[in-house]
Order: sequence, then C-alpha cells, then structure tokens
Amino acid sequence: MTTAAGSAYAMRTSTPASLRELANYLELALDAGQAVVVMRYGTGQRSVYIGDPENSLDALSSSDAVPAHLAEEMLALTEPGMNRITADGQVYRFTRTHRYIEDRQAVIFAPA
Repeated sequence: MTTAAGSAYAMRTSTPASLRELANYLELALDAGQAVVVMRYGTGQRSVYIGDPENSLDALSSSDAVPAHLAEEMLALTEPGMNRITADGQVYRFTRTHRYIEDRQAVIFAPA
C-alpha cells in the first residue's frame, strides 16, 4: 500500500496539485458510490469519468478533463493496488487498477 511514509510524496510539506485533483474526483466517486476512470484523450489531456468501469464508455458520466502532466503525476505518486494518500489533511483510501474499456486503456481509482 502506498502511504505517506517512505515515498517521495512524504517529503513534501504541502499536497501536490495532482493529488488534490485526485482527491476531488474521489469525493465525487464516493458520493456516487462509483469509481474514478481516467483515460487518454489526445496528447495534452486525460478524460476523467465517474462510474462503474465494468460498464460501457457511454454509461460513464463524463466529469472533466485534466492536463496530462497532472494525470502522469497522479500515477507517479500512487501505485497499482491499495493506496492511501492524505490531501490537505483528509485521508483517502483507494485501489488503483488498469483495464480496457471499449479498446481504450483506463486507470481506475476505486475508493476503498
């Protein structure tokens, strides 16, 4: 499990913008009882959906797009499997997995 202890993230004194963004989406996912789905959309941004990754792309609710550099940092500061991050004092637990949805690679952040 990725935690604040022993990671590059632990050395920071403030929450990175990417983890604040991820925390905001995790809050939306928690409220909906769903997961956060991040997919590549062009080279400069990533599409973010809230929904059940078992469903089709059409069944996911489009939430927003984030700059690619934020999405890449989200991946760099988390790892596949169970994770725990602290964003501005709030602790979030989630699993990070990968899958394909309609032939498109997706990263799934599912609140635990």
